[in-house]
Amino acid sequence: MADTTVQASVLHGAKDLRLEERALAAPSAGEVQVAVRATGLCGSDLHYYSHFRNGDILVREPLTLGHESAGVVTAIGPGVSTLAVGDRVALEVGQPCESCDLCVEGRYNICPAMKFRSSAKAFPHAQGTLQDKVNHPAKWCHKLPDNVSLELGAIVEPLSVAMHAYDRARLPDNATVLVLGAGAIGLLCAAVLRATGHRVVIADIQQDRVRFATDNGFAHAGVVVPARRPASIEDKLAYAQEVAEVVKAAQIQGKAAGQVNATFECTGVEMCMQTAIYSTRPGGKILIIGMGTPIQTLPVSAAALREVDLVGVFRYANSYARAIDLIAQRPTDLPPLGKLVTHRFSGLGRIRDAFDMAGKVKDESDNLVIKVVVDMEPESMKSQ
Repeated sequence: MADTTVQASVLHGAKDLRLEERALAAPSAGEVQVAVRATGLCGSDLHYYSHFRNGDILVREPLTLGHESAGVVTAIGPGVSTLAVGDRVALEVGQPCESCDLCVEGRYNICPAMKFRSSAKAFPHAQGTLQDKVNHPAKWCHKLPDNVSLELGAIVEPLSVAMHAYDRARLPDNATVLVLGAGAIGLLCAAVLRATGHRVVIADIQQDRVRFATDNGFAHAGVVVPARRPASIEDKLAYAQEVAEVVKAAQIQGKAAGQVNATFECTGVEMCMQTAIYSTRPGGKILIIGMGTPIQTLPVSAAALREVDLVGVFRYANSYARAIDLIAQRPTDLPPLGKLVTHRFSGLGRIRDAFDMAGKVKDESDNLVIKVVVDMEPESMKSQ
């Protein structure tokens, strides 16, 4: 197979997106070539787009964004026997070294040598999926069942984050869990918890997001967090305790939720972490999922003296196949994940519009913006 030319959306600076052509070689041994059909935009993509950096990570060369992706296999490299041309796949875009101690232990998500598409952490950067086609190791391409759409295939990536958080929580049966943050990741965490038989309270500062979660079965109860910005640490802790009391009073099937078995903290906001500590019962766990404020003041003794564990969650490991199975099997209590995709933009030429929408809370018609997906499926295939 000869080299080909593909179009790619390339970020050269803050909000400086350019549509460019780049050469794509034939897939190497162990690789497949995938025509990218659906890509969801996430918070890290938006940070790079808006600021040309993500926290302390600076972009040092032109970067194609996108990593929540699914597509169709168009070519097979030597030695690949697990996939065939025409297979629909979800792309697990992290490429660990596969030989360090962490990889051998199965914790490849925290491999120091990890190269992750659309992340500028490693250099040269691993280019993302907002391009026509990519070559990717067949090992990290997961075949989609016939009843899982390519759009839901793109949702597998953030769903795997939620699945990994659930794995790290090791919850008892029928646990009561607080999810702080009703954005896409918080809602997916709630979905996994609902599907696995747990009681869910979700909290957010935005009433419409809380209502979306409860109306669509992502949570049993919702809490609208009072919109205040206390300045001193004493006032922040008092506010966090106040919110924790509101959470305890939330009604699930006619009973107050009380202190929860675990809290899934999906915002990264300091006061939410403080609330998580006060909301979680002795012996419980706090899953730190949100990547927000890097340095925080926390009431650590309130956690330590009650043996509340603070558990880090970074991306995912060994989660993709189970996330796909969850979508395909559709257990009774799994909420409608397709409703998370609130806005769609077709083609590489609409990516700037897609990012501008992803940065909003609501669109011009006052509809919630939860997950924005770029659809790159050719019009000729949509009618098939």
